[in-house]
Amino acid sequence: MVAAGLEAAGDLDVIKVDPRSWDGLVVLCAANSYDSIKVADQHIAEQLSKVTPVLYVDPPLSRLTLVKNPQLAQALTGPRLRLLAPGLARLTPVVQPFPSRPGIATLTTALTARHIQRAASKLGGRVQALICAWPLYPVFGSSGEQVRVYWAQDDFVGGAALLGMNARQLDARERKVAAAADLIIAANPVVADTWRGRGRDPVVIPYGVDVASYSEVDQAPLPQDVSLRGPVAGVVGQINDRTDLSLLEAVADRGLSLLLVGPVNPAFAPERFGALRQRDNVCWVGPQPFEALPGFLRLMDVGLVPYRDSQFNRSSFPLKTLEYLAAGRAVVTTDLPAIRWLNTGLISVATGPTAFADLVSRLAAEPRTHALMARRQAFAAEHSWARRAADISAAIAATKTETPTAPVRG
Repeated sequence: MVAAGLEAAGDLDVIKVDPRSWDGLVVLCAANSYDSIKVADQHIAEQLSKVTPVLYVDPPLSRLTLVKNPQLAQALTGPRLRLLAPGLARLTPVVQPFPSRPGIATLTTALTARHIQRAASKLGGRVQALICAWPLYPVFGSSGEQVRVYWAQDDFVGGAALLGMNARQLDARERKVAAAADLIIAANPVVADTWRGRGRDPVVIPYGVDVASYSEVDQAPLPQDVSLRGPVAGVVGQINDRTDLSLLEAVADRGLSLLLVGPVNPAFAPERFGALRQRDNVCWVGPQPFEALPGFLRLMDVGLVPYRDSQFNRSSFPLKTLEYLAAGRAVVTTDLPAIRWLNTGLISVATGPTAFADLVSRLAAEPRTHALMARRQAFAAEHSWARRAADISAAIAATKTETPTAPVRG
């Protein structure tokens, strides 16, 4: 979505910006590019921008990054700073190659902080908070913000191997980012416990769900490339090393139809996943835009969260869990602390392929009544992104001080 009158240029060097409209700005240094699969960062930015202006900052990007991730090329088309909607701007900081390598991350931090400073200056107005979801780049102080927030989304150190990063470097730099923060927001209870063990007092604000997008799932247009016989169990999300393929194989072995929606890491068990998707009762449709998800969820009777048991998964909060409930669908998941935190009988938990497939088979056979769907959707509504954004705003307000803190670099 583009603000009125900005379709052609969108360049803040050309278009005049009223600083008063950007007073109270929140700078959100996001873990994901705005063009990536829509996850927590984009949802929070959109909801926060309804109550206060937001500058969404993509992760630092080098042109070499596009060789491995050509889908990010769109980020470099047009100006680096542009308006996406009234009260919502986006900055794409372009830096040197290999931005996260040990010894180079410090340079990346300095260059990115400079980009943020210039962007905030162009927008004008007072910056009330900088929310940083980057464990590698301590950019606090770059916009003269009143409150510095570290958004601890995952156990990055525990997942360093999965992320292809150096665990020791990540640990040292994340601690530096957190030490400079006035407030730590933990996206799940395990991450919160980690920071409590380090002497901090984080606020737990888990991920949420876009309730409105799923409220009319059963009227959504049906996808044209899926011809599975019901009942259908499905997965919406990435399939990679975090996924326990034995759970999906067990579901397919029962004869249930299996619909897989999302990207697959080509290095993840290619022969095994290839064999799974070749089955007659399995359909993989690849990555899909967020707007198309309701149509695929309409086909599903049971939503699956097939995570394997790992330190990184135990410290995660799967978005798909609440999305399934918002669509009124049954949910079967592996045992995760975040699921226990939700504390509802509307989510079924199983350990091991046999028990997992048993639960899926049983729930798939149960009638989906209007009353049951309404209960699931009402529970999801309690965890909307709008409520999460309100919680973040309240946490910032409670932390806000009159005296700005000193800039931090490194």
